[in-house]
Amino acid sequence: VWIPARTMLSLATHALQATATRVVPHTVGAIARRCFHGSSTCPAPLKRTALYGFHLEQGGKMVEFCGYEMPVQYQDGILKSHVHTREHASLFDVSHMGQLTLKGRDAVKFIEHLVPGDIGGLKDGQARLSIFTTEEGGIIDDTVISRHDDHLYIVVNAGCKDKDFAHIQEHIEKLGMDVTMEILDASHALVALQGPEAVVVMQKLVSNDLSRHSFMEGKRMNVGGIECLVTRCGYTGEDGFEISVPLEKATDLSHIFMEHPQVKPAGLGARDSLRLEAGLNLYGNDIDTTVSPIEAGLAWCIGRRRREEGGFLGASVILDQLKNGVSRKKVGMVVTGSPAREHTPIFDAEGTQVLGEVTSGTFSPCLGRPIAMGYVPKELSKAGTELLVEVRGRKAAAVVTKTPFVPTRYYKIPASG
Repeated sequence: VWIPARTMLSLATHALQATATRVVPHTVGAIARRCFHGSSTCPAPLKRTALYGFHLEQGGKMVEFCGYEMPVQYQDGILKSHVHTREHASLFDVSHMGQLTLKGRDAVKFIEHLVPGDIGGLKDGQARLSIFTTEEGGIIDDTVISRHDDHLYIVVNAGCKDKDFAHIQEHIEKLGMDVTMEILDASHALVALQGPEAVVVMQKLVSNDLSRHSFMEGKRMNVGGIECLVTRCGYTGEDGFEISVPLEKATDLSHIFMEHPQVKPAGLGARDSLRLEAGLNLYGNDIDTTVSPIEAGLAWCIGRRRREEGGFLGASVILDQLKNGVSRKKVGMVVTGSPAREHTPIFDAEGTQVLGEVTSGTFSPCLGRPIAMGYVPKELSKAGTELLVEVRGRKAAAVVTKTPFVPTRYYKIPASG
């Protein structure tokens, strides 16, 4: 059911005012702690992105995240940043993520050995979400792969990038194909402009007609006088853009964006709550090597041709699951009371049997109540199924619901156009 954004935001404002003393401080603290997931396994000393000085200038509260000093929030706080993104536009620094290119006549054939997506079916400039899989059918990482002229452009998660780079290089050497990898982390930053007014701001800065630039399409553009690779995508459920920019121009580009009154900076905390409202996975929480794409609800990432041909790591396991089903599935849940955080036990409706655990959970500013995701037996995964979660020793009601929790607003070119 579509709920207008302003209606959701009005409801959220009243809900937040009514629960500020009880919920908000806990929410901010919990989101900040959740941003540390996996950071202890990342290498020291801490790194800084090209925008470190920009974050301090804007009043960012810096925390450790996957080996980087990153802003968890700014002076407005996480909840206000979240709502601002839903209503206007926010600028996120995602330069800690990994960027790379694959070149060579076998680049597409090579990457299709590592992911189940139909990368060969992409036209120039098109992008696709995919997943690196293991031989056992687990998920090494999720990734966005774009096809551009003579190369593939790939973005991977910050906490996974070192193992992803090693995984790719290992198979380059193992398979002996004509393909080379170039890691762009030392030459390019990555920023994301997200929200319904992101396109308004971008259109003032580029000569390209963005009404002809659909979701999951990328193109080189001059943005405010700076040559960038712009992909219409993001991690918030909103319309928006991820912009790969030369490292030395990242701060200039960020200041150009900040000159527009619609834009405010946002940090990791808001990015986490936004992605959860959109039902998007966080690697290490919702997906990992013990989870298959079918269990995680990512069967749509496996192209029709790939289902017929196979040929990717873990294909025998994953294609069997597609045919015969799985015993557990990831579900969304709306929770009563306090937020159910990751590792919170999930029980059946009687509270007698532990079914699984919450993988991600937070307070939803747009819904004005807690939401969560987790894995439960397939027979209990239908929307409307009543469950229980145990929060601080007390059981609370949870109802399975379809995701996204908040309708996504990805831009598609109108059919008449």
